[in-house]
Amino acid sequence: MRPFRTSLQAVSALIPLALLALFAFLILYSWPAIRFNGLHFLFSQNWSLGNLYANPTTRADGLVVPIGAHYGIWVFIVGTLASSALALLLALPVGIGVALYLSEYVPHRLRLPLAQVVELLAMVPSVVYGLWGVEILAPMMYKVLAPALGKLLGLIPFFAGPATSGFGLLTAGLVLALMVLPVITSTLIEAFKRVPRELRESSFALGSTRAEMLRKTLLPAVRLPLIGAVILALGRALGETMAVLMVSGGALNYLPHSIYSPISTMAAFIASQLDSALQDPTGMAVRSLAEIAVVLLVISVIVNVIARLLTRNIAANRA
Repeated sequence: MRPFRTSLQAVSALIPLALLALFAFLILYSWPAIRFNGLHFLFSQNWSLGNLYANPTTRADGLVVPIGAHYGIWVFIVGTLASSALALLLALPVGIGVALYLSEYVPHRLRLPLAQVVELLAMVPSVVYGLWGVEILAPMMYKVLAPALGKLLGLIPFFAGPATSGFGLLTAGLVLALMVLPVITSTLIEAFKRVPRELRESSFALGSTRAEMLRKTLLPAVRLPLIGAVILALGRALGETMAVLMVSGGALNYLPHSIYSPISTMAAFIASQLDSALQDPTGMAVRSLAEIAVVLLVISVIVNVIARLLTRNIAANRA
């Protein structure tokens, strides 16, 4: 029994060790860029590879960089957080509604087939979502959705202004919402199944309507799984690359001023700029891209820590 337990512990330790190894690799590889960029890397919105055809300059601290090189990622941080938050804002109420409908309203014989259809959405490759966004959603955004939103919400500055191309923050948020929707829905369906039937029946016995039972009894009972679903969805949205790259508009050195503005996320920018960065003979551009990966990893860890604290507080209040 002891060797089996020891082997399980060793296998379980592989996951945190792999995460630590990845983090250590990124830090070591990007360390020259961290030294060169300093804190302005996070808060500057100017990204420039500099003059790659002139002889690079050697600084007093020994770092060799192209002339005029400057790396700032504030634009990409804003794009990542804004698109992910918008995706959750759109997907969360829909996911909760779909999960409630499939769990409480659909006839029993149809629940499994419909739930499997929802799960199939999670199996669609991200590039397919991106292609759908390019060919269908972006033209619809430019011709239909943006003008309609402008008429309804034009008094709000962030919704004012025309969509210049259909590619931008709202399009990326909608594509991401569709991609994270199966994660939220599937997690909540399983959580609703685990809620004791007696809890529902006791709520009805006290005179609650079905809507009151759902709002006051069922949803509070799945708060912990709901937080878990949100974190899983947020992790998917933060790290999504190809679909966002195809529909976001690829903004560079440009902060969004409206919900239709083009953006660029950290993951998408790494993918789009890697080929150009490899042309830098000093390697500083590639190491700066690795530093973006460090920032993205740190953001993901912070999100998970906040989720852990929230779940502990909810569990403590229940106790």
